[in-house]
Amino acid sequence: MPDDDGTRPARVEDVHELALAMPHVTVVHGTGGNPVYQVGGKSFIFFRNPRPDAVDPETGERYPDVIVFWVESEADKQALVQDEASQFFTTPHFDGHPSVLLRAGRIGELTRNELAEVVQDAWLSRASARRTAAWLSAHPPA
Repeated sequence: MPDDDGTRPARVEDVHELALAMPHVTVVHGTGGNPVYQVGGKSFIFFRNPRPDAVDPETGERYPDVIVFWVESEADKQALVQDEASQFFTTPHFDGHPSVLLRAGRIGELTRNELAEVVQDAWLSRASARRTAAWLSAHPPA
C-alpha cells in the first residue's frame, strides 16, 4: 500500500504536519511544553498533560497521550463520541465544550485521510469567517 495515498494508519506526526499545513497557524507551547495549534489566536488542537479526568478504566492510571480537537458543534461532538468503538471520547470535564479527545495510542485506528478531516474540521471550527471562506473556496467539499 503506498504511503502517500492517505489510507495508511495515521501517526502522531501527522497531527503536527496536518495542523501546520493549514493556513495562518501558529504554535504555542502549553504546560509541559506541549504544542497548542492556533488560528487567529484560538486553539484548535492541543496535546494534554495527564489529567485526573482521563484515566484507564482498568488501572486508574492517567492517560499520558490525550490530544484535544475542537469541533463545530455539540452534534458533531456527539457524532464522534457516541459509538463505543470510536477512537474519540470525552470526559465530564469537557461537558459543554466543543471538543473531542483522542489518545495518541489509538491514532493508528484512523487513516491519515480520516485524521486530515478531523484536523481540517478543528481548524474550520475556530478560524474566522473570512479565513474559513477563503479555505473553503480553495478546497470545496467533495
